[in-house]
Formats: sequence, structure tokens, C-alpha cells
Amino acid sequence: MSEEKANNQTTDLPERHKAGFVNIVGSPNVGKSTLMNQLVGEKLSIINSKAQTTRHRIMGMVNEPHFQIVYSDTPGVLDPAYKLQEGMMKFVKTALQDADVLLLVTDIYEDCIAHKATLEKIAKMDVPVIVLINKVDLSDQNKAVERMKYWKEQIPRAQIAAISALHNFNLDCILEMIVDVLPEGPPFFPKDELTDKPMRFFVSEIVREKILTHFKQEIPYSCEVVVEEYKDEPTICKIRAEIRVARESQKQIVVGAKGRMIKRVGTEARKDMEAFLDKKVYLDLYVRVDKDWRNDEKKLKRFGYFD
Repeated sequence: MSEEKANNQTTDLPERHKAGFVNIVGSPNVGKSTLMNQLVGEKLSIINSKAQTTRHRIMGMVNEPHFQIVYSDTPGVLDPAYKLQEGMMKFVKTALQDADVLLLVTDIYEDCIAHKATLEKIAKMDVPVIVLINKVDLSDQNKAVERMKYWKEQIPRAQIAAISALHNFNLDCILEMIVDVLPEGPPFFPKDELTDKPMRFFVSEIVREKILTHFKQEIPYSCEVVVEEYKDEPTICKIRAEIRVARESQKQIVVGAKGRMIKRVGTEARKDMEAFLDKKVYLDLYVRVDKDWRNDEKKLKRFGYFD
């Protein structure tokens, strides 16, 4: 964005403009990504019933004349077992540090979030905290009231709300709560931007979503998708991507008998990419063995998990 455009945008703002980072944290599989997508109004984060679906911090902007909300979806909190998970938790720690408003997402079943140290840190933070008890559609009112009382005891100064992100229940009220506590200030990003991530990132996430859907056990957690080539032409987008796996046996499973599984993943991913990019896509998908990539910090830096 040019300096002239930035200056014009600032002068065109209403007298009392609000802006801030509203960061979403919580245990794996409580519905953070579903919430993020609903709040932003676009599918920016992939969704799957498997835990640890989200690996990166993904930002999505909501812009109105008098405010800009920069939402952040983050990986589920956990005790890291290998370098990849250390990188994932680093995104969570950063989100705690730069939050102007924190959304702590739990669900109707959870007694305490999966990482006690994170909860202790949240309880001591001096920014507004909103605890969202998700999936209330799967329980009754008595359970929801009991959970709200429990979380008020854990973080007395927090606002508490019961929601169903999947069914968009009570989310309008959440937006009002956020805007009410958002600090005043100019926007952090141009008002016409939706996210901080490039198209290559979303392409790789679409492929990874299909892997999460079609493979079980350790396979989804042993895979990383790397976009090696991305050519955006007027009528078609040509993409070459590699699925990195840790062992030869995993490569055989991902490829499948006579290449059936890799073809299935590629076909479904291509259709989603075409819908996301709104143009035809040619997708070349390969599988490569990259031993122990989850514990190799140099490789993880290339994949965007460490600075």
C-alpha cells in the first residue's frame, strides 16, 4: 500500500475508531477454527475432528467503518512432545503476548484446558478475557450454567458466554462484547485485507485438510505440505506441491495401491482450490520421504514454525 493511500485511509477514519488483536486460544479440538471462520465470515482455518488440526497462527480481519478486528486462530495448547509442537506452542505464546482481547475457547465437556501453565498465564493477564463455552448445542441448559459458574471461579474478571460456533449461536453477542472492549486506534492493516497469509499457505492447508480426512493414526501428524511452485495465470493456476512424510511406509500409504489415495486427495483438494481461488487449477501432487522433519529445526524454519 502506498504512503499516500495509507495517509488517506487514516484521515478518512471516524473520530473514534477502534482496532485490536483478538486472539483465540484453547485446548485442541474445542472448536477454535470453526469459531474463527464464523467470526471472519470466510473459511481461513481448516476444520477436522482430529486434534491438532491447526498448526500455525492464522489471522483474519473484520473491517467496519468504526473498527478493525484482527482475529488470530492458534494451535491447541499442549505439552510439546517434539520440535514441531514446540513451534506450534510458540505461536500460542506470541498470541498471548500481543492480544488486545483474548478469547479463551473451551467446550461443554472440558474441565480444564489441556495446558495448565497457559491457563495460569491467562488468569494473570491484564487484557480483557472472554471465555467462550462452545458446543452448548450438545448439552442442556443446566450443564451450560454449571460450566459458566466454573469458569467464573477460574477467571473472576473474565466475561463468560455459552456459544455454538458450528450453529452460529450467540456469536452476534460475542461481536458486541469484543467491540465494546476493543481499544481505540487506527487499523493495523489496510481495510480491504482479509488475512496476513499468502495464497500458497491456503493451498497447502487445503491439501493437508484432505490428508486429515482420509488417513488415520499417525499419518496426518507425520505429513507436511510444501508448495514448490505456484504460477497464477489469467485463466488457470498451476500448482506443484509435495507431501512430506517421515518414513517410506507412510509414503506407500499416502500414495495407495496403484496411486488411488494420492489421486483422491489431489482431486478433492483441486476442487476446493478452484472454489477458493475462483479459477481453474492444475495440481501436481507428489509424496516425498523427509526423515524426522518434525524434530529438525532447520526444516521447521523453512516450513514457517520458527523464525
